Amino acid sequence: MLALFGAACGANNAPDHASEWLRILHRKKAAVAPDSTQFKKQMYADSLAAFVARNPEHSRARDVYRRVQLDFASELASLGRHQDAIRFYRAVLSNDPRNAEALRGLAASLDRLSVSRQKLLALEKGMSQRDVAHLLGKPIPGWTARTKRPDCTIEAWYYRTNDRGVAGVYFRDGTLFAAEENSHAKLVPLTQPAAR
Repeated sequence: MLALFGAACGANNAPDHASEWLRILHRKKAAVAPDSTQFKKQMYADSLAAFVARNPEHSRARDVYRRVQLDFASELASLGRHQDAIRFYRAVLSNDPRNAEALRGLAASLDRLSVSRQKLLALEKGMSQRDVAHLLGKPIPGWTARTKRPDCTIEAWYYRTNDRGVAGVYFRDGTLFAAEENSHAKLVPLTQPAAR
């Protein structure tokens, strides 16, 4: 009899997440709809993150949030935003250190933060900035320079090389025209934010 009474009291003390979880699932439907806006997707992700922060014991919410983080990291990596992707992969790994997808994504994004000679040799004159970003990743913020001339715009992207040097990739009006393995351009150090 005491066991039944204790179980009944314990059930009343358990937090009721059902209504809040249903609201989040409703936001998910709006976020994955074909006509979904970026705002709806962000609302869903933010709601889910807040729910997980308040209810870390809710295993389904943790799993769903981990999936959202992995999808977002993958999307960032596909856009060449590897430093941002690395933050999300590391967040997943902090809670799930053996997550194979996060480990693979982290390794790939870390590989993209520095460029090898082979990657530089794969560049071809006439490539677009998008093609170069797909191959090398986008440069670190502060590691670009733009010069407007009367007849064209020259843009330089700089990358850390595997041997801790700096490579330069140069565009004329958005089209690759040159690359060098060892650029001597002065850059903002990695450990300091760019001056504004």
